[in-house]
Amino acid sequence: MLQALTAILLCQLAGETISAASGLPLPGPVIGMVILFAVLVIRKGVPRDIGVVGDALLANLSLLFVPAGVGIMQHAARLEDEAGAVVAALVGSALVTIAVTAFVMNRLGPGRGAGQSRSNEAESGGERG
Repeated sequence: MLQALTAILLCQLAGETISAASGLPLPGPVIGMVILFAVLVIRKGVPRDIGVVGDALLANLSLLFVPAGVGIMQHAARLEDEAGAVVAALVGSALVTIAVTAFVMNRLGPGRGAGQSRSNEAESGGERG
C-alpha cells in the first residue's frame, strides 16, 4: 500500500516538475493525473494496491476541502466587498458548464456514436412522416 501511495505521489511530483519547468498553464496535479492515467492505460488495468489507495483517498476526499474552507473564512471581509463579482462569476461559470455539457452530450450521447451516421437518423425520421 505504501508503494501505491508513493507511485501516486511520484506522478504528482512529476506533474509539478513538468508544470514548473515548462510554464504550462496547467496545475501540476492535473499533469500528474494525466501521467498516472497514461501509465494505467499502458498497463491495461489498475493494480489492486493502487485501487485500494485511490478508494481510501476518495472516501476521505471531504477532508481536503477543510483548508479551502478556512481560507474562505479568513477572507470573508474581502468576499463581502466583492460579492457581486463572485456571484456573477459563479453563476456565469455554472451556466457555461451546463451549456458545454449539454452540447457534448448532444453530440456524443446515446444514438450519436461513431457507428451511426446522420443518414440513419434521416431514414428513421422519414418513416414517421
